Amino acid sequence: MSEVSSRRNIMGWSALSVAAGAALALNAAQPSAVHARTTPVPTMLVSVDACPVEDALCTARRRNLVLDGRTLDLDTRTATGPLDLVLRTSGRLTDVTVTDHKGHRAAGTVSADGNRWTSVAPLAADARYTVLMSVERTDGRGPAHRRARLDVRTQAGPASERLTAAFGPGGGTYGVGQPLTAELSHPVAATDRAGRRAVERALPVSSEPHVDGSWHWVGPTTLHYRPRHYWPAHATIRVRSALDRVRVTDRLYGGPSAPLTLTTGDRIEAVTDVGAHTMTVLRDGQVVRTIPVTTGKEGYRTRGGIKVVLGKEATVRMRGDSIGIARGNEDFFDLKVQWATRVTWSGEYLHAAPWSLDAQGSEDVSHGCTGMSTEDAAWLFRTLREGDVVRVVNGSGRQMTPFDNGYGDWNLSWSEWRRGSAFGPAAAGIAAAGALLPAL
Repeated sequence: MSEVSSRRNIMGWSALSVAAGAALALNAAQPSAVHARTTPVPTMLVSVDACPVEDALCTARRRNLVLDGRTLDLDTRTATGPLDLVLRTSGRLTDVTVTDHKGHRAAGTVSADGNRWTSVAPLAADARYTVLMSVERTDGRGPAHRRARLDVRTQAGPASERLTAAFGPGGGTYGVGQPLTAELSHPVAATDRAGRRAVERALPVSSEPHVDGSWHWVGPTTLHYRPRHYWPAHATIRVRSALDRVRVTDRLYGGPSAPLTLTTGDRIEAVTDVGAHTMTVLRDGQVVRTIPVTTGKEGYRTRGGIKVVLGKEATVRMRGDSIGIARGNEDFFDLKVQWATRVTWSGEYLHAAPWSLDAQGSEDVSHGCTGMSTEDAAWLFRTLREGDVVRVVNGSGRQMTPFDNGYGDWNLSWSEWRRGSAFGPAAAGIAAAGALLPAL
């Protein structure tokens, strides 16, 4: 028992919790915490228990309040879950309201017998609450109503145990394919469905015009957010965190996080048809340019599927050994390339390839990148922005993976995407689309 008590003292900074059955035994009221009336009245008691979780052994001290209309300042250093109030004398709880210092009301329910009120969720950490209780009791003179007030304070956790979220990609204007990202300061395991739901619920995303979307857990500390289809053009997207003081796990409460606002530009899509050796660029659904291209040759096929522009470099040095081609191999290369638009972290670009002009529009000769004339590459470089969509169709390369080599989020169907949410249907994790083939 002393070992458990020690553990509870270490944890003791969160909100109140439901008491286990054995913990509901009536304790003597603490004289230092209760203001006694000078004129005795029929005694009414309410106990406030502080146990770690439902059905757990309760070792924290239980508090008992005489309903005398006075205020009790209750320190919750050793509590962890929903607020639980139990009437210990005859009568019924007819009304209970719990309001924080910002005026927000905590939801809760009264038991069928009127003896217990329990909050729906744990109280927030580092907050002040006012509890107003009304008790109906029948005596020889008929029903009598008594009211009591309880002031509750909850403690803040150490900064090292506060869960925060860093949102990406940053402020600015992006293409309609740009996912939102959230990097958490602490992991939330896949097995902790309640914890993940608490996180998702506290990371609201809004857009103007409105579209429905969903978070997807990429890993214990990483989430991506996207709508069913691409974002609307010229939309304003906002994401914020309401994690501050929210209980995520028994030991972890949320902390403050900076919000993020970004916008989208025109809907730009670059569609590479490997079979036709062309790239068609569309702006808001209208073709604005068709470009002859060359893509990956045998052994270096360009990945298929949907990619998102990651960045742009006016000049980039590309070397064969960066993708596993040793010096001395006939496929080795060492080139400075102009007007390079990156679509994978492993080195796939859309770039100028003046050395392959004869093959552009008719043959695949690259090491995985999409090559074109210098003029076309410069125009594409000026036209595309981060978040714009690049689709590769009618090829034989491996499919772009969802998360480990850039933003391949759109290669998941909406039902697959929703399975990655703690609010989605329970399903096995989505396997990666195979080993990556580095390419240029």
